[in-house]
Amino acid sequence: MKIAMFDTHSYDREAFEGANANLGHDLRFFEPRLTRETVSLAAGHAAVCAFVNDKIDAGVLGVLFAGGTGLLALRSAGYNHVDLVAAEELGLPVVRVPEYSPHAVAEHAVALCLTLNRKIHRASARVREWNFSLDGLVGFDLYGKTVGIVGTGRIGQATARIFRGFGCNVLCFDAYPNAQLSAEVGFEYVPLARIYRESDVISLHMPLTPETHHMIDDAALDSMKPGAMLINTSRGALIDSRALVGALKKGQLGSAGLDVYEVEGGIFFRDLSNKVLQDDVLARLLSFPNVLVTSHQAFLTRDALANIAEVTLSNISTFERGEPLVNVVRTEHVFHPH
Repeated sequence: MKIAMFDTHSYDREAFEGANANLGHDLRFFEPRLTRETVSLAAGHAAVCAFVNDKIDAGVLGVLFAGGTGLLALRSAGYNHVDLVAAEELGLPVVRVPEYSPHAVAEHAVALCLTLNRKIHRASARVREWNFSLDGLVGFDLYGKTVGIVGTGRIGQATARIFRGFGCNVLCFDAYPNAQLSAEVGFEYVPLARIYRESDVISLHMPLTPETHHMIDDAALDSMKPGAMLINTSRGALIDSRALVGALKKGQLGSAGLDVYEVEGGIFFRDLSNKVLQDDVLARLLSFPNVLVTSHQAFLTRDALANIAEVTLSNISTFERGEPLVNVVRTEHVFHPH
């Protein structure tokens, strides 16, 4: 099957070509994101593969359908960038990778925590300038501290297990508590308010829905334990970024580790080193010494990339054979935050 791969990089090409070795799909790799300006590149391709920052609105979907595309294959778990209602009206199925490596994302969340706590990023920059002073690099023992995990899906579970391994007291929140999991891992399910009030570290692992959009707002931040650390490797719009800036400025929040940002499209996955950053809120966040931002790389391990490629191509092969689609995305949880 002829497949147009949008927003691809060298690591995508390597993973997909490896997974496709025995499948024989015709993969066409395009660097640009899928938008109204680039959708013409997909003409004549039976399937289109897209990523999280592609803008797949009704207009893009209409052009895809008219150009002969019969399947939209997302190489991500999230699908908030797709107008699912328009896709359904066109009869254009959308499939995704519901999970790839929860360990990759969980380990990155913990890496952000450790780096912020022990000031590894600042220490590394110092010693490269022959500054071996330890002033300003004091951290804290994770052992015995309280860590709040918001969302206990597979990634949240993996994160909870890691923090338990450090000897942390782990509190979790989930709309659907799992008593067996709680007993097995050794954490306690509690109301969200208690997580905010007692946690030294809070790690977000929730999907983006109407209920969770900006769940971390002024009120939530004000209710957190003073000096707490906030980690987000899930979806950027879980956090009101302007409220986050305010909490950091007044010292209510101790630090923040972000692998996602609510308006990261057009910024993340691109080299803007020779340009002026136009997003004033992100620029302000990057100015804080107690904020660490990575550009949506929590998934970026060889293991996760291989699994993403395998599941994506399996979804496409299933469609090609005319078999029922296992990972199809429905319209039940449609959400357009902007």
